[in-house]
Amino acid sequence: MITIKEDTTLVGVSEMRTNMEGILAASRKHKVIIEKRHKPYAVLVGADQYTKMENRLEMLEDFALAHLAKSRDKKSKSSDYIAIETALANL
Repeated sequence: MITIKEDTTLVGVSEMRTNMEGILAASRKHKVIIEKRHKPYAVLVGADQYTKMENRLEMLEDFALAHLAKSRDKKSKSSDYIAIETALANL
């Protein structure tokens, strides 16, 4: 296990068999890059950090969808829309 940055540790796949507890402890503090044949294979992060990443991604997706909706709304005409009753009846 080699710490290359303050927030990144490199671990070989073979080391995972012998030092799993240390690797898991490191993943709670920062990301751990797992290498296979000296190439990045996977990234291990703690559950808290993963949850934060998921929440940020969802927020960015919501922002992108809102931006797209706003852009489409500006380009549309009232004739592009149908009444909700019509839409429900067509279901």
